[in-house]
Amino acid sequence: MATRRTTPRAARTTASARGAQTKSNARSTSGAPSRPGNGSSDRAQKKMQGTEALAAAFPSNSAKAFEFGRAASQPVRGQSAEAPESAVTASTLTERASSSKVGSGKPALGADPNRLPLDRVRADATDQVLTTNQAVPISDNQNSLKAGLRGPALLEDFILREKITHFDHERIPERIVHARGSGAHGFFECYEPLSKYTRASLFSEKGKLTPVFVRFSTVVGERGSADTVRDVRGFAVKFYTDEGNWDLVGNNIPVFFIQDAMKFPDLIHAAKPEPHFQMPQAATAHDTFWDFVSLMPESTHMLMWAMSDRALPRSYRMMQGFGVHTFRLVNAKGESNFVKFHWRPLAGTHSLDWDECVKLAGADPDFHRRDLWEAIEAGVNPEWELGMQIFSEQQAEGFSFDVLDPTKIVPEELVPVTPVGRMVLNRNPDNFFAETEQVAFCTAHIVPGLDFSHDPLLAGRIHSYVDTQISRLGGPNFHEIPINAPVAAAHNNQRDGMHRQGIARGRVAYEPNSLGGGCPFQAGMQGFRSFPQPIADDKVRGKPEKFADHYTQATLFWNSQSPIEKAHIIRGYRFELSKVQTPAIRERVLSMIANVDAELVQRVADGLGLKVPSAMPKALKKIAKPEVEVSAALSLFALPGNGNLGMRHVAMLVADGVEGRSLSAISDGLGKLGVIVRYVGSRLGSIHTSEGDVLEVDVTLETTPAVLYDAVVVPAGKAAVKILGNIGQAPEFLKDQYRHCKPMLVLGEGVDLLQNAGIPQTLPSGEADPGLLIYPNGALKDTLTKFALAIAKHRHFERAMDPPPV
Repeated sequence: MATRRTTPRAARTTASARGAQTKSNARSTSGAPSRPGNGSSDRAQKKMQGTEALAAAFPSNSAKAFEFGRAASQPVRGQSAEAPESAVTASTLTERASSSKVGSGKPALGADPNRLPLDRVRADATDQVLTTNQAVPISDNQNSLKAGLRGPALLEDFILREKITHFDHERIPERIVHARGSGAHGFFECYEPLSKYTRASLFSEKGKLTPVFVRFSTVVGERGSADTVRDVRGFAVKFYTDEGNWDLVGNNIPVFFIQDAMKFPDLIHAAKPEPHFQMPQAATAHDTFWDFVSLMPESTHMLMWAMSDRALPRSYRMMQGFGVHTFRLVNAKGESNFVKFHWRPLAGTHSLDWDECVKLAGADPDFHRRDLWEAIEAGVNPEWELGMQIFSEQQAEGFSFDVLDPTKIVPEELVPVTPVGRMVLNRNPDNFFAETEQVAFCTAHIVPGLDFSHDPLLAGRIHSYVDTQISRLGGPNFHEIPINAPVAAAHNNQRDGMHRQGIARGRVAYEPNSLGGGCPFQAGMQGFRSFPQPIADDKVRGKPEKFADHYTQATLFWNSQSPIEKAHIIRGYRFELSKVQTPAIRERVLSMIANVDAELVQRVADGLGLKVPSAMPKALKKIAKPEVEVSAALSLFALPGNGNLGMRHVAMLVADGVEGRSLSAISDGLGKLGVIVRYVGSRLGSIHTSEGDVLEVDVTLETTPAVLYDAVVVPAGKAAVKILGNIGQAPEFLKDQYRHCKPMLVLGEGVDLLQNAGIPQTLPSGEADPGLLIYPNGALKDTLTKFALAIAKHRHFERAMDPPPV
């Protein structure tokens, strides 16, 4: 049993007392003149004496003995000593000479300027003259310097050269994956102390607030691609904790396509546009992707999620986030548990319809980016609850699956998700490039109290992300870019490199040292320590046998979906595989999903005009019986949300002769609930209501298609309905709202517009359509309440049909 040891006596001593009497024959290396009576010479002598005293406080490295054997498992605090005065460890004797450039000349000992708030780098040009990057005022920013008004431009025009040169280099390499993204600032609030499980400081006390920056993204598309493509969404959170930055770099899907980082380049090369003609952009509906995944049956589970509505989120605000991998929690006693991280949106999990996604990509390719920005600007702050699945290694050993396999989940029926805190995004970035584009996430950014598991995909990510940021952001100092800098002070002996911002004070850049008083010294038991999991095995390339079960959890996901979600998964496969040009690849995919479910493969095969082939041979002959066969938590409908209507968009169709008072009353009522209401007409300008009032058209039918709205109001007013009925875009607008199962409120003569569009007033069964509210005699007292409830439900899938009859 390890015994408790104290910090070495020399770990913290004061050198000034003994140093006062110390004499030195060492020659000054300060470069200061040594003439008698020179003040610099006196300072140099004092610095030499202080340096000697400081070095003498380190007769040996007192921590060295604790680096070996069993003692190494409990590292000691580094040896340090206090300098008699600050000048002893200074770089220069002249550091107190001040100016408007170097500052006051009074060094802030132990300070790290990078940890200061972003205010230190927020620039503003209000009431300021235009200058060059060297702060030289510019007299004329309209014309190049020329030899005469019609003469040649002159090479000496340094102002033109600086401006054009900077412009030529404004772009940096985009991310290879997750290039298309949006970000926001916010905070994380801890519910209760988690000291039983982890010593991570952000979980140390109830109500503790930790700043965060979050970036959401698509995976496959390039920086200029559309938001609404079928894709996995990145969900990366940078926690600026008081013990350093922790990056929880996850996705909106809890599993992944591959089991080992060795295959990641292959996966991305297969999913990206095909290299011979660079198509298709931001899509996996092509031969190379499906060729690869159909030869990698471990991707089956992830494909089920990717073909589901999870890959088509309605908003970043309405999607879950997952850490994907199994991580560790480590407490102050060194005890460890496994953990899976979950983000649950308060707005609920809602999705787009695939037909909507296609049309939105043309109507508003920035749909998700705009939604996030506008929500925060409007004060409708997105919020998620962080949950943890915490379980022991002994529990994990007993599961029928391997928790180190990133293609597997831990069903919530086995390990419930425990809420531990909430995250609120409440501030948009000042500058997209400086913050959202330059933010650098990395799975290797971790803090004391957290640790990694042996997940082989996670191991590769730990390396890959740092390597990528070095290339993207110009060198190894990307951590000094303001958005990436921690709020905790960073002190080490790393120096130089491209774009170094910090100016390190002093002559010491190594450890251990005595000339800098031993500083910065190692933290010992207070620092980050990897969990000492014992390993006794052979070097080998391969996977555990449990990794070979590729289909059980894919079947679990299928069994856990509602009928409408199953129909959408089938549609997803049908669409993607219809784009595949090689028949053999289609058949191979069918053979793969034949191992998932008979109904699934039969309906996909029917949609492709193919027969169901024989099931793909399984890698593992004997499969362990799963503990869970249906999990309600895997359905989108498990998280309907809190019913808040903030930032929902409602269209009101209008034309001359519209019955205006009912529209105004409904608009006012919805506005009080946070709904954004738009009057949509054929052209901008004023229209006259049947009561003689005037309404201003907000947007036109040709600029804002139905897919931009969560619901529609069809007005009363015989004249208005006749006008709208003669505009081709109006019935198309209503057809899309109907096909996409959105709430529709129809007043008075507006019923004629429904009939004109061929929209039935009841479900095929003859029952009432709960999302189609028809008031032939105009709005009633409860109309607004019922319409608001219909909007809160998001969609009314009772009317969904494939193919749509309307």
